[in-house]
Amino acid sequence: MTNRALVYRSFGPPEHHLKLEKTLLSDRPTGKLRVAMIQAPINPSDLIPVTGAYAHRVSLPAVAGYEGVGRVIDAPPDYSCWIGRRVLPLRGAGTWQTHVDSDPALAIPVPDRISDDVAARAYINPLAAQEMLRAVPVAGKRVLLCGAGSSCADLLGHLARQEGAAEVIGIYRSEGRIERMRSLGVTPVSANDEKEVIRHARAADVTFDALGGPLASRVLEAMAQGTRFVGYGLLSGESISPAAVPRARYERFHLRDRLQRMDHASWKEAFESVWSLLAEVALPPACVHPLENWREAIHLGRKPGSAKQVLQFKMQAP
Repeated sequence: MTNRALVYRSFGPPEHHLKLEKTLLSDRPTGKLRVAMIQAPINPSDLIPVTGAYAHRVSLPAVAGYEGVGRVIDAPPDYSCWIGRRVLPLRGAGTWQTHVDSDPALAIPVPDRISDDVAARAYINPLAAQEMLRAVPVAGKRVLLCGAGSSCADLLGHLARQEGAAEVIGIYRSEGRIERMRSLGVTPVSANDEKEVIRHARAADVTFDALGGPLASRVLEAMAQGTRFVGYGLLSGESISPAAVPRARYERFHLRDRLQRMDHASWKEAFESVWSLLAEVALPPACVHPLENWREAIHLGRKPGSAKQVLQFKMQAP
């Protein structure tokens, strides 16, 4: 049996540095589950390491991809009952490959009610949104989402309203996001309306920013004394550099830092809340591509307002 994987052996633009490589599949490592991948999404967090932004913690060659869903096809005796079950093979090898060997203590079983395309996207954005609001409570506060309309911001907005935020304002870049934002109880504000952006930044108690760059810098600079600005992404590709010393408390949120403090039981328990969240908030339809079309999928995913792009895998003949 063979394995096909999107591998990078040097750093740079993903379209040029990722290669679809085919190798013979070795024996299953002792104690691991062998998972045949079904689907894996393309997230900014999957592509950034390929560019070399995190070169200090990436060992080359590496397989890209952090999340996805697959089916267990082989397992150690204690987990033989898992064969045939769908799982999320997380926090191990890259998921952009046809087979992943996963630690059973970290693999997350998928409920039957959850579809493949939702399960494939159940880790990075849902868990990040959930953990951010556990770290930064928002009950009674005015919340500003900078970079609203993204999957994580959608979930943040829904959870913030659920947890009693006084109001949730979303700064969007794509007009196509407005209807969904409103359906989640988020008030949309165009990123091009600088006067309104600054007005809401001055009134916000907490900002969650996925953009970085000049817009986020202006928001941070405008926020009042004693407020909080949480940066969790750099979709603009630029860092935050306010023109003045900010009065708000600036902090970065990294999901990996939260995970380091979770034991295995807490890790699995966190997904019970994630499955409930995904039952409440339907994820937008994804655009599914066969693995061979990965370049097109990455290209389409870069377009503002585009649907989530997902890679589809298929079982390989022995």
